[in-house]
Amino acid sequence: MSKQKMSFFERLTGTINADYDDDLDINAGDESSFDNSYQEPPSWSPEPESHMQVQEEEGQLSVDVYQTQTEIIVQAMVAGVRPEDLDVSITREMVTIKGKRHAPTTVRPEDYVYQELYWGSFTRSITLPQEVEVEEAEATESHGLLMIKLPKIDKERSTRLKIKTSR
Repeated sequence: MSKQKMSFFERLTGTINADYDDDLDINAGDESSFDNSYQEPPSWSPEPESHMQVQEEEGQLSVDVYQTQTEIIVQAMVAGVRPEDLDVSITREMVTIKGKRHAPTTVRPEDYVYQELYWGSFTRSITLPQEVEVEEAEATESHGLLMIKLPKIDKERSTRLKIKTSR
């Protein structure tokens, strides 16, 4: 009886080829090519911080949302945010406010006794309680208070169309 060397797949899975003789010793053969002893998987370690991309945590803007019979009003304190660093996008169902508040560069971090103000990027998406007219929305800012007025869609409103004839 000839003893054949097991294939890589057979050694990996521990199976044997059906063509082998019944008395085939699966552990026989080249011991250096097959080691079935258990080895610990390599331990995972994070990349050093110098190689990692540091993603700035985004703050969430506090808002007040209320409604009248004709409009929905969104208010948010955006004091210290330059107008070019503020972005308001509106759909019929949602308002998203994004911005960035820049920290003062005249104060060194080690000089702070208390540091509670939020500096950095912020965003807030608000799902509206009713659809609004996007084209008629208005946003104003006064003394750090952003006010967005969103006219509600009047679903009861109807209009009469004049029928044009072509002759």
